[in-house]
Amino acid sequence: MNLPLFKLPPHDQRKWLVERLSRPPPPAALHLSDGYRLPGREGEPRSAAVLVPIINRPDGLAVLFTERSVNLPDHAGQISFPGGRVEADDLDADAAALRETEEEIGLPRDRVTVLGQLADYETVTGYRVTPVVGWVEPPFAVVPDPVEVADVFEVPLAFLLEPSNQQRHFRMLGELRRDYFAIPFQDRYIWGATAAMLMILDRTLRAEHDLTT
Repeated sequence: MNLPLFKLPPHDQRKWLVERLSRPPPPAALHLSDGYRLPGREGEPRSAAVLVPIINRPDGLAVLFTERSVNLPDHAGQISFPGGRVEADDLDADAAALRETEEEIGLPRDRVTVLGQLADYETVTGYRVTPVVGWVEPPFAVVPDPVEVADVFEVPLAFLLEPSNQQRHFRMLGELRRDYFAIPFQDRYIWGATAAMLMILDRTLRAEHDLTT
């Protein structure tokens, strides 16, 4: 892994991430959605936010994910970040992401330091999602909402940002070709919107580094 991030001590890693996320998103991190909408989900997208929780583990940074319940109407059983729609009483996307995370997995918002935001991503279900990157300091406990969350797990950030682990696939819906990203990890299959948001993170963090190597 050639990103400078992984050569820094934790305190400097956090500062490095804040600095990169404070810049305008690079062109490579924009418009990763193919624009496809599920039938009945057309029209102006609704605002949503997710938290991309980066955990400061002693053996290296990790990212927390949820496995959605199979009983949910949208993205059932898929790997996702905690989050949901932005409600009228949410101050902004940051507040929505922190609130939804606390509701879904019981992670207190005071354990999360918001580092910045990534470029928005539009889902097939008609949401414009703002990924909010947060720094999480252990120790903390998670208490998943049994209605929404089937499991909570972590993946090393270095694994997710390793280009050889990032895949591009497609499937046909009749005559329509749909391309999507995937990052398999052990027995987990991270794909679709979540994998695309990880690619936005990857391209955002690499932008300057790639220009100077």
